[in-house]
Amino acid sequence: MKEIVPLLILACCFLALFGLAELLYHFGKVRAEWTRKIVHIGTGLLTLLFPVVLVSHWQVLFLCASFLVILLASLRFGWLPSINAIDRFSYGSILFPMIVYLLFVVFQMMGKGLIVFYLPILVLAICDPVAALVGKRFPFGKYRIMGGGKSVSGSLAFFASAVLVTGITISAFNDTHSGLLLILLVPVIATIAEALGVKGMDNFTIPASVVSTLFIAL
Repeated sequence: MKEIVPLLILACCFLALFGLAELLYHFGKVRAEWTRKIVHIGTGLLTLLFPVVLVSHWQVLFLCASFLVILLASLRFGWLPSINAIDRFSYGSILFPMIVYLLFVVFQMMGKGLIVFYLPILVLAICDPVAALVGKRFPFGKYRIMGGGKSVSGSLAFFASAVLVTGITISAFNDTHSGLLLILLVPVIATIAEALGVKGMDNFTIPASVVSTLFIAL
């Protein structure tokens, strides 16, 4: 019972976030690009609770698999337009629960500390939306990689926010031994990973690049 209660509470929080996005989309007339970003940031921040309230990777697997099924069904049957009604094809929403579970397994098995889970999630949840919003608002220096449209302004916004997120996270964990190296490496590598992550693949390439950098540097 102790394992089920936090699982149900987290599930209700995620469903409430999806519900809020749907209300904003249908009744607030907020565009899907914005509601999608709200869900992206919100799910990322809720995910930070996993190492705190969940003790087993099986709990995380259940949560992530459940929402993966919901997201796949929403694509098939046209549900959740607040997430899916965008003018491009994206694997992003499908990849998100997968990478969260993999990061949790890495965190539990490798014994490198919470930063291995928190930093990849934070960079993905915060820096990716910042890059997208800045790139759309100020589309300076447009370029294409593997058919995906990017902009220099968006990449710079991602890099700047990644420096800030990495610096704050490292300070919070008091990781002074390799702190400066990580503040330099993580934003550079993650920015490259974001640029290469077309069609929503950045939901995988960003956290994968961050956690790989952490294992090299720590």
